[in-house]
Amino acid sequence: MSAEVELKSITKIYGSVVALDHFSHTFKAGKIHALMGKNGCGKSTLVKLMSGVIQPNEGSILINGKETNFHSPSDAFAANVVTVHQELSLVRELSVTENVYLGRLPEKNILGVSYINWTLAHQQTKALLSKMGLDIDPDTEVSSLSVGQQQTIEIAKAMSFNPSLLLLDEPTSALASKEVEMLFTLLRNLKEQGVTMMYISHRMSELAEIADTVTVLRDGKLIGCVEMAESSNDEIISMMFGDVAHATRPARTLSAEKLPILEVRNLSSANRFKDISFDLHHGEILGIAGMLGAGRSELMRAIFGADQFDSGEITFEGIKLEEFNPRSMTAMGIGFTSENRKEEGLVQAHSIHDNLTMASLRKNSPYGIVSRATESTAVAKQFADLHIKAGNAEDPVSSLSGGNQQKVVIGNWLNISPKIMFFDEPSRGVDVRAKEQIFKIIWQQSERGLSSIFVSSELEELLHVCDRILVMKQGIMVGELDPTQTTLTELYSACMEGF
Repeated sequence: MSAEVELKSITKIYGSVVALDHFSHTFKAGKIHALMGKNGCGKSTLVKLMSGVIQPNEGSILINGKETNFHSPSDAFAANVVTVHQELSLVRELSVTENVYLGRLPEKNILGVSYINWTLAHQQTKALLSKMGLDIDPDTEVSSLSVGQQQTIEIAKAMSFNPSLLLLDEPTSALASKEVEMLFTLLRNLKEQGVTMMYISHRMSELAEIADTVTVLRDGKLIGCVEMAESSNDEIISMMFGDVAHATRPARTLSAEKLPILEVRNLSSANRFKDISFDLHHGEILGIAGMLGAGRSELMRAIFGADQFDSGEITFEGIKLEEFNPRSMTAMGIGFTSENRKEEGLVQAHSIHDNLTMASLRKNSPYGIVSRATESTAVAKQFADLHIKAGNAEDPVSSLSGGNQQKVVIGNWLNISPKIMFFDEPSRGVDVRAKEQIFKIIWQQSERGLSSIFVSSELEELLHVCDRILVMKQGIMVGELDPTQTTLTELYSACMEGF
């Protein structure tokens, strides 16, 4: 049965922050409703309320005319309301099958004793993945999968509940183009079956592909709802922000220094990348393009010392490096923003202040005593520069929207005054305005001499932000492009087919 959702004067308050302010709207049954708005506008809060993770301070939620009171996610599941959250919630040490049916694995009874029916669980998972077009072994341990593959398992887990209302919070943020289209095909099929969907995305290009309606929030309030077929991206952006001017890259003024700040030679790691060589120059923003699984993130993690590599050399400021670990790299002035901020970029239980100063603890405690005053100055600077929206720096970082959490990750590393920054998907889950703010910061830092390596699944961003683009395919560096002389189609073709 399809689910029509009616929200009446929903209000949710966190301390001094009003996340939702008397929000009232009806989402018609059997349609895909996109939720749009800048970071912190209340989209994710709305999804959490619908999924039973949190409860409203005021207002009511009606599904098919019946008032609901979800006190927990299990209440929502019982009502066939299922959520795919922006952040991964899988148990990495368990198999795909165990994750999909966690807490509800099928059982069999032998001589009065219940056992898990692994054969049936495997068959059900395999059938589910096959229906979704996923070629993944159900027995595979989740930790061995890429972030994009893990996201598809999150979606498969949601599908296993046969939802009548499906809540999707940035489901494509970690997916490659082929996987996105596969997901959209699945969502269209679910729509034909009568499933109602509420869909959060910051990718404007997705709206025309998948959305029936677009509902826009700003500062926790409903701004309006439009039929996608009768609207445009410009109208939606105007509803979200007013007029947004795209940031323009200042004139390229790369340093004339001949010696690169970073030289990578013949770097190889079994089953991840092979024989990688490149130079990074002072003040340069070097992009690395490639499809999911091309080895981009794996390469940056190896250079930063987070993962080992098998062979090759790395030279920093003319000196060949012998020690490779995050601590030594950070001490040299190299920062790394991971694509997986939840597990590798932030400590969710700690404050925003603490998360903004983790990387710079040594810098702020030269005699072994942390200077809170020095930290507070650095925190205030990042709040201002990155436009972090929060009630108080002492609030837990988990209270922030996904986009504001991403800004905290970046600010944390900028506080070490780095010479090199590795940006791995820095705009993932970030709204249009915040993206432009982040790009401006990267450009400004470049003008001051910061060298950057920039990885993004959004190929348009590479053309917009970078001075030079390297292309990887199946772990091999296949070529180099000048973004000023390259079209999006040409870059996409190079990533897919090589040169």
